[in-house]
Amino acid sequence: MTGGNRMKSIIVKLIVLASFVLSFVACNDTMGDTDTRLSDVKNLVEPVSGRSVVLEPSASAELYFEWDYVAVKEGGTAVYQIAFDKSDGDFSSPVYVLYADNNGLKNSVSVSHKQLNTIAGMAGIAPSETGVIKWAVFSSKGLKAIKSGQENTLSVTRLAGFEDIPVDVFVTGEASEGGTDLSRAHKMKAVANGEFEVYTKLTAGKPFYFTDATSGSPREFYMSDGLIKENGTSTVSTDGIYRITLDFNIGACTYTLVTKITFYFCPDGASLFEIPYEGYGVFSAKGQTVTFKQESWGRDERYKFRMFIKENGGAGEEKEVEWGTLNSTDSRPNATSPESYYYLKLIDAITQWDNKWKLMADFDGVPADYTVYLNADGPYTHTISK
Repeated sequence: MTGGNRMKSIIVKLIVLASFVLSFVACNDTMGDTDTRLSDVKNLVEPVSGRSVVLEPSASAELYFEWDYVAVKEGGTAVYQIAFDKSDGDFSSPVYVLYADNNGLKNSVSVSHKQLNTIAGMAGIAPSETGVIKWAVFSSKGLKAIKSGQENTLSVTRLAGFEDIPVDVFVTGEASEGGTDLSRAHKMKAVANGEFEVYTKLTAGKPFYFTDATSGSPREFYMSDGLIKENGTSTVSTDGIYRITLDFNIGACTYTLVTKITFYFCPDGASLFEIPYEGYGVFSAKGQTVTFKQESWGRDERYKFRMFIKENGGAGEEKEVEWGTLNSTDSRPNATSPESYYYLKLIDAITQWDNKWKLMADFDGVPADYTVYLNADGPYTHTISK
């Protein structure tokens, strides 16, 4: 056999061997691509079909959904998505889809009432009205997805949200900082689509309300029993600084009494001084001195802010929350540090060391002004200046 023929023979044998291996792999999925065979979800457990739910504006209100796991053939794990559709929909184009808990691996998910309110609106149910939506579950493995054979209905009474959501919202009225002069109304911060908040001073017993403009004949809103309503006024029972939130998507509101904001010095684990309210969302303490704490490794200058509040319009027990770093840092700033270094984030869980900033060396034992800005015209932030 010549060298050329011998080489051709070797190539032919290799091709035959490769074909044999590929055939073997194709017959044995433990060696090849993942087998995507699976069945549909057979049983939707909770909520039962036909259940009625009246949605609540509370942030903690939610509805639990559960279904049976599918039988995934030849091993592997299914991923689940719950889909919602109109009462006459066929789920070919559901109005809303979300993954189950644990990134789709669990056979359950809890959906907030606020999210359900949005879903019901997408299905054509008007605010405050009752209508029916359907839900089903899609199980998938690889590129294959199957809708559950069962579809459950859910009767939903939507929250009293607003179809025409304002772009801007202002606080005005006799009790407000700007009084009855509409041009001096206190602008609220837009924190999300249809959601607003403000830190503002209110006088007890006098009326205030909200508008969507500061000139002409704007729409007017007020708070009543945790709901936003049109064309009326509200009052508070205690003079003070209030954090007010309005969510026009669900027609809900809250107001919390802010008793004080303090400068919290992490090395001492204590508040060193109060930062008084100046007006229109600005708090400022003038000429305060902070002396860094001497440690074996150097001078400790870490700080943040504590806010003391009473929820439910001031009826709740006083508790502490903190304003810490929006952008985590462990470095000391200098004159060229970006403004974002000082941005604030409200944190419910208080700690001694987390979410802190560091003072510049120039402020060690030197009187300075400490100012916190909680207003609408930019990010929540603070400054320290001599």
